[in-house]
Amino acid sequence: MLMDNYQMPQMQPAQPVQPIQTMPQATMPTGGGSMVAPKPVPTVPVEKKDHSTLIFIIVIVFLSILMLTFFGLFVWKMMQYNEASTDVNGQIEVAVAEAKDKQAAQLEQEFLEREKFPYRDFSGPVDYGQLSFQYPKTWSVYVAADASNGGDFKAYFNPIQVDAVSDKTLMALRVTIRDKDFESVVSEYSKYTSVKNAKLSMQSVTFNGINANRYTGTIPGTEFSGYIVIFKIRDKTAIIQTDSVMFEADFNKLLETVQFNA
Repeated sequence: MLMDNYQMPQMQPAQPVQPIQTMPQATMPTGGGSMVAPKPVPTVPVEKKDHSTLIFIIVIVFLSILMLTFFGLFVWKMMQYNEASTDVNGQIEVAVAEAKDKQAAQLEQEFLEREKFPYRDFSGPVDYGQLSFQYPKTWSVYVAADASNGGDFKAYFNPIQVDAVSDKTLMALRVTIRDKDFESVVSEYSKYTSVKNAKLSMQSVTFNGINANRYTGTIPGTEFSGYIVIFKIRDKTAIIQTDSVMFEADFNKLLETVQFNA
């Protein structure tokens, strides 16, 4: 049969449709002449920004600033630590030096106190009540007037040696037995205690059962600040005086040992 011998034509694959490129129209130059083909418009390449590079730079800058900040803080803290450490070390050195000086002074003072013992005995003239007391053995004594022919008895005491006697020479102890009654001597000191803004004050005291007047302040006729104790011995007056407050402890201890014949 004819249909059996008929073969179907093979289908060809569809070809892609090519876009129709339109050619720029030629422009006719004014004034005649041949037509000029238009120049193709150049295409400008578009640069893409690398955002990742920019972020990386920002991160690096931030980390650098952060590191510099921490480094500055570290240096500042180290300087503070060094200053504090130096200050503490200096304070420790000063404290140690002060402690050593204090200990040395204390040991020296203890040594000087031990050197004063045993105390020595002093005894005045018998005709003047035979005033007696104990004084440190490290003190020297000088009897300037022994009252053997009457008048006042005068003796001076000082550590190591007694310097030339005068009102300007500081003495650890001055002992005077005046050939004058107690009331007359008291009136002489009253001139210094009763004035306005007096630099010398008086109080009544008792030691070893002995009534006395104790004066504290500027010694009359001098610039020394010390202590004076006066008391009655028969028809005479005993005056025990120290020219400096630095001898107060020795002075008070000495007064506790005072004795005389009433």
